[in-house]
Amino acid sequence: MSSGPGAGATQDKVRKFGGPVASRLWNVKLSGFERLPTDGPAILCPNHVSFIDSAFLLLSVSRNISFVGKAEYMDSWKTKYLFPAMGMIPIDRTGGNKSTAALDAAAEVLERGELFGIFPEGTRSRSGDLYKGRTGAARLAMKIGCPIFPVGIVGTAQIQPPDAVVPKFFASCEIKIGRAIKPERYRDRGAEHIAWRSMTDEVMYEIRELTGQNYVNRYAGEKAETEPTIEGQVGTVTDAEHRSQPDAGALERELAVVAGN
Repeated sequence: MSSGPGAGATQDKVRKFGGPVASRLWNVKLSGFERLPTDGPAILCPNHVSFIDSAFLLLSVSRNISFVGKAEYMDSWKTKYLFPAMGMIPIDRTGGNKSTAALDAAAEVLERGELFGIFPEGTRSRSGDLYKGRTGAARLAMKIGCPIFPVGIVGTAQIQPPDAVVPKFFASCEIKIGRAIKPERYRDRGAEHIAWRSMTDEVMYEIRELTGQNYVNRYAGEKAETEPTIEGQVGTVTDAEHRSQPDAGALERELAVVAGN
């Protein structure tokens, strides 16, 4: 097991024992998990509608998976030790070097050949809509040379709504793994930031296909309307001809919002 940042022996044990327990408390339907590699690095990008999204995904995969999480979790005795032990990499969303350090740690996880999960919307969707994705995952994928797997999560908002403290037991949800999106198609698509934006647009398009969510062409959060944008274009895929609607993205404040809350 890894001695560096991210998931290690604790998560492995919890997954082995917690998975069977969770399957008795909730009906979690899984599809597409055979697409995930049995070894080597990969990034999982789920939509984010409930606090328990990462827990359900963690218990469903067969390998350890590390996530970024907001640094505020380190301020509470309830989560200060538990969340990092479970594979959370804290990120300071004020930006700058503190935020960059979190993605450097994520890159270390991937360089070890492990799985890394990040919510591209950057925060939970309280409306249930799917919002524009941040480009942090694409940056990592191109740096490491690993695929991104879009993940569609449906039903967890009914199990634990945004302000609910305790989840509802014996309810149902579904987790779907989409096809791999590989960085090679985007390496020669102009400026680096355009390639990041374009790859991210494809990820969000696939998540929308998996979940059926209404897509909102702006970032989630209170300051979303004021953020600058640039154009991006999804590349041609090999297994089907998919196109996303022209989308826009921002580079500023990117690292300050990549962790869900």
